[in-house]
Amino acid sequence: MSLLGRDYNSELNSLDNRSQSPSESSSSITSENVHPAGEAGLSMMQTLIHLLKCNIGTGLLGLPLAIKNAGLLVGPVSLLAIGVLTVHCMVILLNCAQHLSQRLQKTFVNYGEATMYSLETCPNTWLRTHAVWGRYTVSFLLIITQLGFCSVYFMFMADNLQQMVEEAHVTSNICQPREILALTPILDIRFYMLTILPFLILLVFIQNLKVLSVFSTLANITTVGSMALIFEYIMQGIPYPSNLPLMANWKTFLLFFGTAIFTFEGVGMVLPLKNQMKHPQQFSFVLYLGMSIVIILYIFLGTLGYMKFGSDTQASITLNLPNCWLYQSVKLMYSIGIFFTYALQFHVPAEIIIPFAVSQVSESWALFVDLSVRSGLVCLTCVSAILIPRLDLVISLVGSVSSSALALIIPALLEIVIFYSEDMSCVTLAKDIMISILGLLGCIFGTYQALYELTQPINHSMANSTANTLSLCRQYRNENV
Repeated sequence: MSLLGRDYNSELNSLDNRSQSPSESSSSITSENVHPAGEAGLSMMQTLIHLLKCNIGTGLLGLPLAIKNAGLLVGPVSLLAIGVLTVHCMVILLNCAQHLSQRLQKTFVNYGEATMYSLETCPNTWLRTHAVWGRYTVSFLLIITQLGFCSVYFMFMADNLQQMVEEAHVTSNICQPREILALTPILDIRFYMLTILPFLILLVFIQNLKVLSVFSTLANITTVGSMALIFEYIMQGIPYPSNLPLMANWKTFLLFFGTAIFTFEGVGMVLPLKNQMKHPQQFSFVLYLGMSIVIILYIFLGTLGYMKFGSDTQASITLNLPNCWLYQSVKLMYSIGIFFTYALQFHVPAEIIIPFAVSQVSESWALFVDLSVRSGLVCLTCVSAILIPRLDLVISLVGSVSSSALALIIPALLEIVIFYSEDMSCVTLAKDIMISILGLLGCIFGTYQALYELTQPINHSMANSTANTLSLCRQYRNENV
């Protein structure tokens, strides 16, 4: 995520260049500071690892519930379709950025710049005049998306921590399918969020990207280890899915759409990754290979997880794992990985917001404002998690509101604006219009359904959430095993 932070920081420097002092501008990390392509850039393997890392997060663990919301047949097919569509939009974004770079004779054009420059060439006078708002819009959506990820991380860590702590006295060395447990919650889920809060505040005070890269490595190790154990368990004794519906209710399908879009969170990485490659012309191969791996992983985990746990599928698959020390360690490892990843995700909105805030005060107050804004943003994600302690619905909401715009709507519209005056074919025009309409409909109806579900009483909610179940009493059962 450090690469992503560099790109967005570059975007902010362009936005507020006049408001920054020379010292502030020179101390910021921009895309020009990054090694140019062809020198000591990223290798194909390094680029592939970064691409996989930025697409595999907490959304992956929510895919079994997403498949449940869509149906055993409709879910995997729809997930494949959304994955292919998202990759296609990534390619569109790459082509648009490359076209603008050549036209403007620039070495690199990031997401926000591509939006602004495309509007500057638009036939509509009003859009040309307000082209800079295209960049502002992309930056705003990036902030909302990344802070949404951070809120999801709060809920994920609190959910797993609560389950580990309150089941510790009944945890055994024998790993068997989770049976019925009637446990009165010792502490409210919000207490665990507040417990995590000070540690995350201290973590985000670390601003050095090299130090953050160490945390990224730790996060990768714990994530890979826990993911291997998860697959090892769900592939054992999968029951025949005769009682699972092939197609779910259309209302829950809207929640599936938001969750699916949420998981494909790497659209903002494609431009900075290509720019930092040693041989940028190889990026297309890396993109197709990496995203093929991601899509296959998503479909297998979502489908097998739903087949394994059926109607008892939780908001995160880690909450369905057996109550034994081995799989409790999986929750701990993945939570540690998410804890460290929080700082990397947080780095993106911080590098957009903080330089602007610091530029408004004198140098003597710069450090205080910097740390205060960081603390405030972490508290904001914590408050969001406390107010809406529903992991599944927040994932769907964030995916519907902002991820759909960044991953589907904007790339399709960019291609229309940039290439319409250059003899764009009717087929391409119709395709882009359909993608943008699909993204817009998913955004509107997915957001509505997620908000509607959030207003419903907990015991009437369609989606499962461990935090909500604990507020009544925890009951876990796997009837199919």
